Amino acid sequence: MKPLQYKGYLGAVEYSLEDGCLFGKILYINDLVTFEAQTVPELEAAFKESVDDYLETCAEIGKDPDKSFKGTFNVRMTPERHKAAALAAAIQETTLNDFVSQAVAEKLAGREVHHHNEQFIHVETTMTEPLDFNAMRQGHGYRIEEECCEYNA
Repeated sequence: MKPLQYKGYLGAVEYSLEDGCLFGKILYINDLVTFEAQTVPELEAAFKESVDDYLETCAEIGKDPDKSFKGTFNVRMTPERHKAAALAAAIQETTLNDFVSQAVAEKLAGREVHHHNEQFIHVETTMTEPLDFNAMRQGHGYRIEEECCEYNA
């Protein structure tokens, strides 16, 4: 079921068979704010009233209200994908955060862009030295071969 939305907050909607009512809570905040009603229109009104009450209560007690999203989150992926993303970000001279943020932005914009990269890094020094990505980009001691295809699905 689609969540309720009001003033940047999202509300979960559930149904209790035992009580015969609809209920929910504001999602993605640390505080517990709930609401309930008998009908969908009443539930929407109760959700909005709960958000307004939450914001008023926070103002009265001098507390900053929790925001549903703060702009940071953890991403879990395989170590191999993590390494590939970090290498790709470094080669593109950007941070891993910016690289992932751009990938999310492209997905949300509806661009089904698929990247097929095969990178071969030929190192002319021993692997006991750390990789110098600036030197790699400038061609000093490293040669980067990149085969890339991009297409829209």
